[in-house]
Amino acid sequence: MKKRIAIFGSTGSVGTQALNVIAANPDLFEIEILTANNNEDLLIAQARKYNPNAVVIVNESKYETVKAALSDTMVKVFAGEAALEEVAEFDSYDMMLAAIVGFAGLKSTLRAVECGKAIALANKETLVVAGDIVMQRAVEKRVPIIPVDSEHSAIFQCMVGETRNQIEKIVLTASGGPFLGKKPNFLVNVKKEHALQHPNWNMGAKISVDSATLMNKGLEMIEAKWLFNLKPSQIQVIVHPESIIHSMVQFEDGSIKAQMGLPDMKLPIQYALGFPHRIPNSFPRYDFSRSSSLHFEQPDIKTFRNLALATDALHRGGNMPCIMNAANEIAVYGFLRNRIGFLDMTEMVERTMHKIPFLEKPTLEEYFESDAEARNFAASLINL
Repeated sequence: MKKRIAIFGSTGSVGTQALNVIAANPDLFEIEILTANNNEDLLIAQARKYNPNAVVIVNESKYETVKAALSDTMVKVFAGEAALEEVAEFDSYDMMLAAIVGFAGLKSTLRAVECGKAIALANKETLVVAGDIVMQRAVEKRVPIIPVDSEHSAIFQCMVGETRNQIEKIVLTASGGPFLGKKPNFLVNVKKEHALQHPNWNMGAKISVDSATLMNKGLEMIEAKWLFNLKPSQIQVIVHPESIIHSMVQFEDGSIKAQMGLPDMKLPIQYALGFPHRIPNSFPRYDFSRSSSLHFEQPDIKTFRNLALATDALHRGGNMPCIMNAANEIAVYGFLRNRIGFLDMTEMVERTMHKIPFLEKPTLEEYFESDAEARNFAASLINL
């Protein structure tokens, strides 16, 4: 039988690439739910092409436009943030691809977990914000959470068949982004168009900026802690500019497994959707006979201090990753709208982490309160 997929965040970078994977494998997958925040035109086009059971447009002002455009189809149309949680409870799908960017993806993903749905997780912020609660619920509901981020997919793949073997550490590889090797006197002048030009990956605006500041790697460290039940001391970051080795696992005997391949998000997306089976494809292959050298270096945390802030949040735990993430989302929003400079983002995050009260063992409600407090304070710093 075909696996029925719900793509939450279908108009974003991961969502559109996932639809390409599904279109290439019509005998294996079918689309049941598509959701978008604002992009009604693309959502309408996707709905007409894939004929899902339901679509959600979060921006309620665009509901009538989507409803009218799909009036000659059987597609059910919903609108609003609450609708995301409602359709997450539908019985008509088998797996959710959680690809909504940022904190906004937490509620619907958690609701799908509560309903026993398999999760292909592309939204790292879900675990950054409330990883303890999400993973506990997943264990209780016996819900598989299969990572889609290339780094976590790599680790997941390296761990298949190793359940009885102890992990000594994992190594998350970072490309270094478009400003690898640059110093603050250069970074003070960079604009958003520079930050969005990632050298290896085709990503959305928010994650591209996070990659440029190395915040993305910090978020991935926290996500890895929860996904793989690791201590902070077991997580290492290394810069690998070529992005061929996507991450590595070192076991207690000293052996290291690495997952390699050309940088293409469709590969980890396909792996997550098809797990436990690998699906043949025609993606370009890495050619060792034509390869140049692979390079590795330590990240420059003095220049790219977001990684240091994230490491601190990782070690402190509690609601600190939630606070950091909220401040970062506001900072990136301000940067993308030319309200603040590149280096100002780090300062905003740091000030917010110092301002918002620390809670060692927050409840889910307290996570939401911490997120709101952090956003309000960070927004006040740039008068949003």
